[in-house]
Amino acid sequence: MTAPLRARSTRFPPRPRSFRGRGRELATLDAAITGPPARIALIGSGGSGKSTLACALGHRVRPHFPGGIHWFRVGAWDVRTLAEMLGLRLGVPLAWPRLLGRLREHLLTRGRTFIVLDNHEDDRAVAALLDALREPPVTWVITARRCLLAGVSVFPVVPPLITSGRSPFPAIASLTRLLRWNPVALDLADAIVTSGAASAADLAQWLLAHGVDRVRVIEHEDDLPEVHLLVAWAWPRLPPASKRMLAVLAHTDGDHVGIASLAALSRAGAHAAEALATLQRYRLVQEPFAGRFALHATVRHAVQKRTRPDPDALFQHYVGLLERDPSQLDLEQTHLFAAMDQAHTTSDLDAALRVQRLLMRLENPG
Repeated sequence: MTAPLRARSTRFPPRPRSFRGRGRELATLDAAITGPPARIALIGSGGSGKSTLACALGHRVRPHFPGGIHWFRVGAWDVRTLAEMLGLRLGVPLAWPRLLGRLREHLLTRGRTFIVLDNHEDDRAVAALLDALREPPVTWVITARRCLLAGVSVFPVVPPLITSGRSPFPAIASLTRLLRWNPVALDLADAIVTSGAASAADLAQWLLAHGVDRVRVIEHEDDLPEVHLLVAWAWPRLPPASKRMLAVLAHTDGDHVGIASLAALSRAGAHAAEALATLQRYRLVQEPFAGRFALHATVRHAVQKRTRPDPDALFQHYVGLLERDPSQLDLEQTHLFAAMDQAHTTSDLDAALRVQRLLMRLENPG
């Protein structure tokens, strides 16, 4: 008989490798959650460092949360999808509408628990979830571009070192003000310059020629012109397979993507390793876990502007993957919930029934 399939509670991003200029904020947040359970929202523009700060906080306070630390990338999913995501992670039966009650009962027995809801977008859904689960000893940390929730303490997050006027990347110190201290833009620019692809002066000249200093209305907080321009600089220098990989990562609603899935979905074939290496050289991709890749939200938005989604290909790939090998649930859980959300959004009955059968199999293996 197959062992029960539950996502490991240790599925939390590794400690950030680069963490500059955040000591005071980290200490403030640590003090804010050492007492009774708290609900904290880290609010800031795209690329300001909200997720990195939440990750560093989780690792810092881990010993004080015997119930575990958990990370969920939530986006704009509805409350039912959010509850099912928590239920699957925590081993709670997913049957609706009793799921929220079961989650509350389960969390009451776990002891102090730390949960991050990363990339929050739907205020109503998160409000319904947190209010239903307000009694258990859970400290919730939300990262969001904005947050219109009562009962949540808001902590603004700005790019590190901006208030002191220092540059975090010596090789491109001359570009820091031009890129407005945005950590993602600075990281991309530093990769371009330190890789030898362009000098800081040449890159500054290109950015100015393409309007980096212009004032314009943006679509939302992830629509950052400086990031868009750096993606635009890199785009013609990328091989076709690299561009297709970026398209896959930009349009998946799940979390990080494994190498094998990325190669298959991008049809990279024998060029997969080279295509990925190019993206890594320009730091266009992030690697939150070994062999798992994702895009920062601001890069994601820039790439979405240049590519088209293929939601059916993503649905077929990940549902089929879990049907063939349910043991992959731990890594592919968010892709399963993205498939569920797609089935709900499109009102595709066949897709919804297929996902439901898969969920029942995952809940009751054997």
